[in-house]
Amino acid sequence: MRFVKGHGTENDFVILPDRDGSLDLPSSLVTALCDRRAGIGADGVLRVVPAKLSAEAVEIAGRAREDRPGDPEWFMDYRNADGSVAQMCGNGLRVFARYLVDAGLAEPGEFDVVTRAGVRRVRLARTGDVTVDMGPPHIPGESWTTVGNDEYAGLVVDMGNPHLACVTGRPVTQLDLTAQPGFDPAVFPQGVNIELLNAVGERRVVMRVFERGSGETRSCGTGAVAAAVAAARLEGETTGTWTVEVPGGLLSVTLDGTTSYLTGPAVLVASGDVPAITLA
Repeated sequence: MRFVKGHGTENDFVILPDRDGSLDLPSSLVTALCDRRAGIGADGVLRVVPAKLSAEAVEIAGRAREDRPGDPEWFMDYRNADGSVAQMCGNGLRVFARYLVDAGLAEPGEFDVVTRAGVRRVRLARTGDVTVDMGPPHIPGESWTTVGNDEYAGLVVDMGNPHLACVTGRPVTQLDLTAQPGFDPAVFPQGVNIELLNAVGERRVVMRVFERGSGETRSCGTGAVAAAVAAARLEGETTGTWTVEVPGGLLSVTLDGTTSYLTGPAVLVASGDVPAITLA
């Protein structure tokens, strides 16, 4: 099985090309590939499959056709490191788009990709950063998280996947995220991505994230948007561009009152083959 390894601000992924839609991807295979000692190592897996070969993608694209004419060519089948299926991944989508262009499967410019959160438009040149239209953030309310003995209030933000973005009163670099932070299961019955952030300047925040299904990661694209939304709410703003500093680098989030855009690097670092014995 061929693979490519890539990352977006050190949120890393194993990319699996599946041109004929025949690849079986059980959770056991995903966890084996993502294992950082016995596998390739990653925060998740991106299966690259033609949208027309996935009944799930055809249905999603059909629902979006009224707003977005045309048929997107590719479906991003994203899995968390624990093998669970995920709706959306902003960093992953940038890496997915960079792979398509580098592999000659898409031309630089703008094109749509089907995700489980809906159809998302990406924009990229042959080199450089990638921008993703992440869709409008939805804010259904507020909730809380606990880290150690401390509790933090936060904003619930739906980016196609669930987030809780909490502005803390202490530097996030001091927090211990080795264990799953507590959260309200009544609000998040399927789990939640938890962002902890500090405002450190004008429209600039520092963020750490604990992702459901992956643990603490070096970055989270949808989480960066959620963090920008929480920071904007704190300042009484709804539009503008925020810089989000994560352990893996810098991301830019633009809120325009209608949708949100995420811009940042997408880097392919290796490719190779997984021996058949590894897949047994």
